[in-house]
Amino acid sequence: QVQLVQSGGGSVQSGGSLRLSCVASGHTDKRYCMGWFRLDPGKERKGVAVVDSEGNTNYQENVKGRFTISQDNAKNTLYLQMNNLKPEDTAMYYCAAYGPANNYCPASYSVADYPYWGQGTQVTVSL
Repeated sequence: QVQLVQSGGGSVQSGGSLRLSCVASGHTDKRYCMGWFRLDPGKERKGVAVVDSEGNTNYQENVKGRFTISQDNAKNTLYLQMNNLKPEDTAMYYCAAYGPANNYCPASYSVADYPYWGQGTQVTVSL
């Protein structure tokens, strides 16, 4: 079992920056694939940025060049640095993990792959 606790988020004006953090506890001695997802009202959860167990990242097209997913393995923490935020980035954001991987787990945008989820944090971007 892995527990994920998120922090960060909040309200910012368009063009501003926020950093989301996600601290993992539990079986953190194992390798996991992780990702950041967003939930818009009335819609399904959707992947934003994901990372495989080797640290290779992948981004949805609409956040490329603006968002950066990163990990600090010493702190068991996943980050999402969000720069040049736009009003359409407004959503509830969740971190998620799946694994553990014996050797390697590929990054995935499929919500169904992730059994472990953070509690969510709201990001609101105003004009």
